[in-house]
Amino acid sequence: MSTAVVSGPRPHKNYLLSVVAILVSIVVFLVPFAFIVLTAVKDRQQASLLDFSWPHQFHFVQNFADVVKARDYMLIIAFINSSILTVASVAGMVVLAAMAAFVLQRRASRWNGLINFLVLAGLIIPPAVVPTIWVLQRIGLFRTMPGLILVEIAFGLSFCVLLFRAFVATIPRELDEAAVIDGAGPLRLFFQVIFPLLRSVIVTVVVVQSVVVFNDFVNPLYFLPGDKNATVQLTLYNFSSQFTTQYNLLFMNILLITVPPLVMFLFFNRQIVAGMTAGAVKG
Repeated sequence: MSTAVVSGPRPHKNYLLSVVAILVSIVVFLVPFAFIVLTAVKDRQQASLLDFSWPHQFHFVQNFADVVKARDYMLIIAFINSSILTVASVAGMVVLAAMAAFVLQRRASRWNGLINFLVLAGLIIPPAVVPTIWVLQRIGLFRTMPGLILVEIAFGLSFCVLLFRAFVATIPRELDEAAVIDGAGPLRLFFQVIFPLLRSVIVTVVVVQSVVVFNDFVNPLYFLPGDKNATVQLTLYNFSSQFTTQYNLLFMNILLITVPPLVMFLFFNRQIVAGMTAGAVKG
């Protein structure tokens, strides 16, 4: 009597794919970051060559001080502005997207199809800059931080709603019914029963959208012009002009504004993956 043996994929193939993936990641991510670091610690003459070489002398402290002091400590003001923009925008996205996703998932109506279309349109259709500026001018929020916060929330809301809605679908309706029987109103039902269960998705939205808003260049450039309103990405103009560019200071500036979101992303990497897959795993 013979038995058939079914062999799985060979281990060495998986090992080869892993090695290839690691090498590609190194080339795509680590090599550019290493180039930024090396150029940021060079002097102005050597940095202007833009070659991948070891610095003759390290000028980290001097370059760091020059970047921070440039244009009356504009980088510090930009970090404060970006922090306010990021915290307020992400908080608004989390609350509004979670509430919208809960209503869309729990209360089906004839308007759901149209609302779903609008949510998807927010991801597909590019934002219109000129009409948005016109609207902000009409309501008196152009060139103001609250206006830019509303713009960031509006542009990031569609992605957040889709994430929250996929997770809300996995929460049993019996929890809603039990809370209503206990006398909970709509707001109490959402904030005391449903919202705490969305923790994994909230962490994902907070980290992903924080990196997006903090690194945003276009929206602050269009909707919040002015040196006093500068965000961290706009400080890149400090060391680049029509005729000359201080590449050592430019790359030091890039390094300083890249480290915070990079550290945040690496620290919450597992939580991001868990939040992205939570709806699929539980469903």
